[in-house]
Amino acid sequence: MAHSAPKDTLGRVRVGQAMRRQVIYRQEDATIGSAINALIKYKVSGCLVVDGQGRPTGVVSKTDIMGAYYAGIPIDAPLETIMNGPPLFCSPNMPLSRALEIMREKRVYRLFVRTEEDAPVEGLLAYPDIVGLLYRVCRHCDFSLRRRPAADPVEEIVRYRVSEVMTPGVTSLPLDTPLYGVMETLAAHRFGALLLTDAAGVPRGVVSKTDLVVAYRRGVSPQSPARDVMTPTVFGCLSNSALEDAIRLMIFSDIHRLFVYEDREENIVGVLSLSDAARVRSGSCHACATSRIHI
Repeated sequence: MAHSAPKDTLGRVRVGQAMRRQVIYRQEDATIGSAINALIKYKVSGCLVVDGQGRPTGVVSKTDIMGAYYAGIPIDAPLETIMNGPPLFCSPNMPLSRALEIMREKRVYRLFVRTEEDAPVEGLLAYPDIVGLLYRVCRHCDFSLRRRPAADPVEEIVRYRVSEVMTPGVTSLPLDTPLYGVMETLAAHRFGALLLTDAAGVPRGVVSKTDLVVAYRRGVSPQSPARDVMTPTVFGCLSNSALEDAIRLMIFSDIHRLFVYEDREENIVGVLSLSDAARVRSGSCHACATSRIHI
């Protein structure tokens, strides 16, 4: 009998079981450059901004830093000139499902964690943490691809495929697009990265917010062509790949998205991001039942 009714893998999981405990802080008067160094060193997308008494007052993300780059703000300007605030918090005892809903409703990439107002910040919850937990749970499930063949002799497992979860369509730009044009497109569509193609439309690289943040630190002119700062590797997967396999690739390659193709790698039909993967609340299949998940 086929399992087709989706169940919420995160139903009984709490924020405290998925959050990371390392939170990157910077003072309001610290420079944008110091925040860039921290984001790159710790491989995070944002840092918490605090006042002189250590109280959280805002957040500075790669998106904010990209905006500063675009606006021509000096890299030694204080963070208080570009930060967003106030930070959004959740409790470590909040159901992870509810935290995910808040992130989607507020259109934010992260929530900071503390037990109550004015309590010390205990951790940070972001999409990579949620997807990482989904993968850890699903890979130990008896229905995982790692433990059970795709064609089961007793029951058919209806597995999530990348095509079910991805964001269809892809936005690409020519290799010689000025960086300011890349930043305008990223901001307009709320993307984290863009595909770069040659004159024949063949994918040649990806330019992400991380690439732009590094370019800002290096003093690269926003007039420079995107090819000068792009990452030349385009990570992708087939549209009919199992979601579990795609998540594994993103986790172990330390990337936040895959470009999805059909038939051949040049025929890109969509993008799978960590936020897309978190949205389905299962790292593997429709058959996930919380009663048999051991956290």
